Amino acid sequence: MLQPYELFVGLRYTRAKRRNHFISFISLISILGIALGVTALITVMAVMNGFEKELRERILGAASHATVTLYEKPMNNWQELATAAKEHPEVEGAAPYVEGQVMVVKSKQVTGIVVRGVLPEQESEVSDIGEQMIAGSLSDLKPGSFDIVLGSSLAQYLGAIVGDKITVITPEASVTPVGVLPRMKRFTVVGIFEIGMFEYDRNFALVHADDASVLLKLNKGYTGVRLQLADMFAARVVARDLAEKVGEDYWVSDWTHQHANFFRAIRTEKTVMFVILSLIVAVAAFNIVSTLVMVVTDKQSAIAIMRTIGSSPKSIMMIFLIQGALIGLIGTALGVFGGVTLALNVETLVPAIERMFQTQFLPKDVYYIDMLPSELDWDDVIKVASLSLVLTLLATLYPAWRAARTEPAEALAYE
Repeated sequence: MLQPYELFVGLRYTRAKRRNHFISFISLISILGIALGVTALITVMAVMNGFEKELRERILGAASHATVTLYEKPMNNWQELATAAKEHPEVEGAAPYVEGQVMVVKSKQVTGIVVRGVLPEQESEVSDIGEQMIAGSLSDLKPGSFDIVLGSSLAQYLGAIVGDKITVITPEASVTPVGVLPRMKRFTVVGIFEIGMFEYDRNFALVHADDASVLLKLNKGYTGVRLQLADMFAARVVARDLAEKVGEDYWVSDWTHQHANFFRAIRTEKTVMFVILSLIVAVAAFNIVSTLVMVVTDKQSAIAIMRTIGSSPKSIMMIFLIQGALIGLIGTALGVFGGVTLALNVETLVPAIERMFQTQFLPKDVYYIDMLPSELDWDDVIKVASLSLVLTLLATLYPAWRAARTEPAEALAYE
């Protein structure tokens, strides 16, 4: 059982007295090393969480939680399918869509994109693109008028603004008296959206579903139905339930399948970053070994005297365990404070640093998003703090054991 004098002596050895200033300096370096490692680990974990959350929300803001399609043919009964899907308690919204890959041309600018046909009055049930419009509105898409809404980066690349005409070319060719010609159609730009994710802002456009059906020769059919769920994390269960309900003619997919590799890569990267940055904490924690070994060597005579007056090896060991644990506790506490503070203010600090140095850490044409998000998870904080304390205690075991084995006669032989 811990005795008061053991705690007192352990705390006293942590402070510098006369000739052991260097040892206390090493202790300070160990504390700062642990604090820096814990701060970095908590901050990086928060940023990785923020990236995952931000990307998931932006992807699902333009994509969908789940989709239902027919095998190898257009869908003409989307209303019946949407009604059946909404009977599931987790399904909040349903809307039809038409989707295909095309090329768009304006002047000398040519690029391939994904074009999606939507019903503007239904689209708000399954996505928030209507809320991300920076020019025009989804309601400006009228059937038969062949209007188009472009992503902001795509509009910038094409040099297109609202009111401009662009040419859309489909991969299917048409047979004419003069030969086989590509199918082309002129569209009018009526809106521009900006999701904030380059993949969609640069390679995505919306048209009215009826116009998309004509363009892609679906005979007024649809590619499928997109679904919005109350809980996106229940998508896999909902997809399985709907697959059993709609039958074998339909393919039900959810966002965990469509973007599985992407989010799996993020989780893997998060795990790898945790392991790598944990090594910083480990190196700092094991600096305590050298600190305590130096203390044990410096305090040989004091340890021998305590042994001669009745201190047990267990008590001597506890003194140095307390000293090492105190270093680890202070370093971990400072690291947790610094990590939590930094994680909560990353979204403010990074833009300020970018403005100060006139640079951009995450160019939107290189990275998926152009900001550094942060999402603090207290489970991660507890995990990091626990890891730091465990490594610290492990680092104190050998020096404390060595101190407990000090023989009084040998230590005092030359005093």
